Amino acid sequence: MKSKTYILVCIALVMMSAVFAQPGKQKRADTLFNKFSFVKAAEVYKDLIKNNYNKDYATRQLADCYAYLRNPSAAARYYKRVVEQKDVPIEYYYSYAQALRGIKKYKESREWMQRFKDSGGVTNTDSFEKDQLFMAHVFSSKKQYFLKRTRINSKFSDFGAIEHNGKIYFASSRDEGVSVKRVYGWNEQPFLDVYVTEKDSKKRVDHTHKLKGDVNSIYHDGPVVITNDGKTMYFSRNAANKYGKENDKRGISNINIYKATLKDSLWTDVEKLSINSNEYSVQHPALNKDNTRLYFSSDMPGGYGGSDIYYVDINPDGTYGAPINLGNVVNTKDSEGTPFINNEGILFFSSDGHLGLGLLDIFGTVTDETGTITDVVNLGVPVNSEKDDFSFTMNTDGLSGYFSSNRRGGRGDDDIYEYYRKPLLNVRGQVVDAINTKPIPNSEINLFDADGNKIAYMVTDKDGYYNINIDRNKDYKIVASLDKYIDDYREFTSKNISSIESVIVANLILNPVQNVEILADLSLNTIYFDFDKHNIREDAKKELDKIINLMNNDYPEMIIRIESHTDSRGSLTYNDKLSIDRANATYEYLISNGIDPSRITEHKGFGERRLTNGCEDGAKCEDEEHQLNRRTQFIVVQME
Repeated sequence: MKSKTYILVCIALVMMSAVFAQPGKQKRADTLFNKFSFVKAAEVYKDLIKNNYNKDYATRQLADCYAYLRNPSAAARYYKRVVEQKDVPIEYYYSYAQALRGIKKYKESREWMQRFKDSGGVTNTDSFEKDQLFMAHVFSSKKQYFLKRTRINSKFSDFGAIEHNGKIYFASSRDEGVSVKRVYGWNEQPFLDVYVTEKDSKKRVDHTHKLKGDVNSIYHDGPVVITNDGKTMYFSRNAANKYGKENDKRGISNINIYKATLKDSLWTDVEKLSINSNEYSVQHPALNKDNTRLYFSSDMPGGYGGSDIYYVDINPDGTYGAPINLGNVVNTKDSEGTPFINNEGILFFSSDGHLGLGLLDIFGTVTDETGTITDVVNLGVPVNSEKDDFSFTMNTDGLSGYFSSNRRGGRGDDDIYEYYRKPLLNVRGQVVDAINTKPIPNSEINLFDADGNKIAYMVTDKDGYYNINIDRNKDYKIVASLDKYIDDYREFTSKNISSIESVIVANLILNPVQNVEILADLSLNTIYFDFDKHNIREDAKKELDKIINLMNNDYPEMIIRIESHTDSRGSLTYNDKLSIDRANATYEYLISNGIDPSRITEHKGFGERRLTNGCEDGAKCEDEEHQLNRRTQFIVVQME
């Protein structure tokens, strides 16, 4: 009996111990979570769920762990359980939608995003409504990026590759070949270091390829950017001093930007930039073409979202200006980072706030003629995937470079992908009037292939411009047309065009239809005279003033002749003289009001020889019918 009682007491004690242990486990899990040790935190939350302790809370935290670890498959699995909970905060609808997007379940993602919106959640309405159209477009667009195999990846995180003087610099947590490894709690991988290897080297990149000098520390270092002269390197690193990490008020070591100088083949003299702060991160350095501006990402106060892209001017004395936020065309309420500026001044960056295929996507900016950023464009597949895509860089040739991704099929966690680019080719130009060189809006543009098949149609914009994407290695004919103009065309080829070329220019010139009464077509009436008179009537002056304006302003090269007429009443000789008087009166009015006499080839009278109707001698006609014959007409002789 005593033995049985003893066993029961032991069981009770074990059960009580397990019960009392659970609050301690949750506290430990939360501590790990708040310290960004998501791998370890996830294991403890799983244990809490298994023991049915505060299960709803633990499931939410576990889903968030996987979201932070950029594992959308696992995140979606647990967020699915979370959104089924009673009275769950609607923010989890949004998180679930994002995770579904990361596993290519785009339809379900839109449904949960709609539910988030219907429940009162705030979304970017414009982006939300464009989402379905975007998805159709991004998968059907002609590809201009193609992937190449690279040998520098490991089973750990590798990203941020740049080329400089025949070498590839990148950040990696591999630390392979080192006996003692320090591990980063967020993802349980070694801390990042900067590595360098020859571009075409086939050697395995290990710890012997770490950058020589003082850039690599015992904490996170990289990625980097190097000035054009090769003497200065900017890089990201945990905020630290000679005593160790520098933490913010929450105990977190933020990332800062440092610079180093190349001396005797070693990167040394490491300096912390003045733009840094221990209270927020400043990271992902990038330089513009002439190295006068430093771009970076930061979660400093006053931004639009989680992290924004900023820049500072680098002054001639080496000091830095005040940080400038790039604005809400680039930055969103979510996170933007890893900026890069190519030789044409185009900004590339990663974001999970703009329309994308999954988690982080890579975008390029669109600028106007003043250099102002007006829009951003998703680079599409294969650069972007349903996973994280970031750290896009481009070599000086504009046709090759690198980006990083944790997509399926890679060797490790984040992998570096090398790409080569075939720019989209387009034919563009302007349609202008041959006489006054003014642009012609709304003129029709038709593009034909070598067999005469029409393959594209558009109309010119308000400034007479058109732009049509075309294929390489083909022959084309482009035709511009518009009423009252003679068609113009150009034949051109995209064969043997350099791969770096992206534009073929084909301007088109339309001549107004010649040797016709163009003035009548432009609602300019023939002028008329009173019976037996040659003076210019008031109604005729209005029409002549229109002609003067047309010749002086619209068609400054146009040349005309004047033809005047009479009705049939009176003798033939008298009517010849009267028509000459009418022609002279018209001519004098035009030149006295600014028309160069050389632009009127002749002013001639034809008497009654060219009647417009049947009102000949002896015919019974009303005066209104005779009036139609007492006229002066204007004939276009030359348009250009």
